[in-house]
Amino acid sequence: MIKKFYFIYLIGILSIAVLITGIALVLAQVFQNALNSRIKREIVLRNGTDAFEAWQNPPPPVYMQFYFFNLTNPTEVLQGESPAVEQIGPYTYREFRPMENVHFLENSTKISALNPKTYVFVPEMSEGHREDDPIRTANIPALTVMEKFKTSSFISNIISSYMKSKNIGLFTTRTVHELLWGYIDDLLSVIHKLRPEVEESFGLFYKKNATADGEYVILSGEENYKDFARIVEWNGQSSLQWWSTETCNAINGTNAASFHPLITKNETLQIFASDICRSLYVTFEKEVYIKDLPALRFVVPKEVFANSTENEGFCVPPGNCLPAGLLNVSVCKQDAPIIVSSPHFYQAEEQFVHDIHGMKPNKEEHETFMDINPLTGILLRAAKRIQVNVFVEKIDVFSQTGNVKTVVLPVMYLNESVLIDDSSAGKVGSVLQQASVVINIPFIIIALGILLGIVFLVLLCKCRVSESSAAERQPLLQPS
Repeated sequence: MIKKFYFIYLIGILSIAVLITGIALVLAQVFQNALNSRIKREIVLRNGTDAFEAWQNPPPPVYMQFYFFNLTNPTEVLQGESPAVEQIGPYTYREFRPMENVHFLENSTKISALNPKTYVFVPEMSEGHREDDPIRTANIPALTVMEKFKTSSFISNIISSYMKSKNIGLFTTRTVHELLWGYIDDLLSVIHKLRPEVEESFGLFYKKNATADGEYVILSGEENYKDFARIVEWNGQSSLQWWSTETCNAINGTNAASFHPLITKNETLQIFASDICRSLYVTFEKEVYIKDLPALRFVVPKEVFANSTENEGFCVPPGNCLPAGLLNVSVCKQDAPIIVSSPHFYQAEEQFVHDIHGMKPNKEEHETFMDINPLTGILLRAAKRIQVNVFVEKIDVFSQTGNVKTVVLPVMYLNESVLIDDSSAGKVGSVLQQASVVINIPFIIIALGILLGIVFLVLLCKCRVSESSAAERQPLLQPS
């Protein structure tokens, strides 16, 4: 009986020891820290790793959708009425964006690479729209030339006369293919003969199909996991030259295709967007699930394009700041009067929505967001949405502008989207399951301690009951 009690109490002591061990492991986050350390070592841009392969050849398909704003009342606009536009689209293209000319630098702590993008039209995803659809919109080459020479009466008179002779006006009708990929413009052709450095062709994505936007130098994450895929140089420069402050000229973050692992909700993620010539940032909004995988949704906050002291460096020219929600990128677009915003002027000041008939901003369709798995830093779903607008005003020396109101006229907006494919989602799910097992080991130990404690109590109660029964029976066995 003594040996039996000894064994029972040994189970009790063991249960307490196991329970204390499990609680200590939870409080010290031993397994969590071990998992984090392993992830930091493995998610590095190093030859042979899954992270490098996914970075070099992203498996999920990327689609670029273009929506154009067809101007329906050009005659009335020249007479001073507000523009009315009709959204037409989507025109959907599959986007291929492999990393090429990859070279490891400085003991593999840095990588240089080109990121050419190729666009292939996908008719079945374009809802019946075709590349030869005509679109009436602002004549951006003419607007650019008129803005450039509006202060020189002699040159402007010559240009105006030529425009009249060729029937070149403030608005033009071109096919979607021409507006995107380029066409030879009559006015630019004349200027090209005088100034060969001026391209005679124009297109919103002219020379951007099957070409790279410049050489990137990025960090591999070898020395610090938070530096994973962070850009340190672009086109041989560590900062931009277009803006008027160091902060605005800074090249920050990644290209938004990759992020470091172990992301938290309170982080501000930096992104460099060469197409709008600046860095920006995104902040956490909410938790979501993509194909049963947990993700943190990050969005571009209003403050990024706010009319504030922090954004003074983006004013063009310095001191001439646009209202909130707009960015003048003419300094990096060959002086074309291009202004970017969110689609339908989402998050911009209400005046821009009211100035154009046909604007219907809403969060679901027009917000830029990124859904990122916080453990791996893998992008599960994202949509980058940017609207291209032109600044239109009456220029007295050019009769082509008529009595047009000063307005920011939308031309088109793009939606560049990606959704993780099933194969990649399966790999991420497998990693998360393994991580879940590792993280839950301390809780399994605690559960084992509790189970041993229950066994101890059951055995102890049975033993006590057995002793009581024996004591009750003892007098009945004695002789009378």
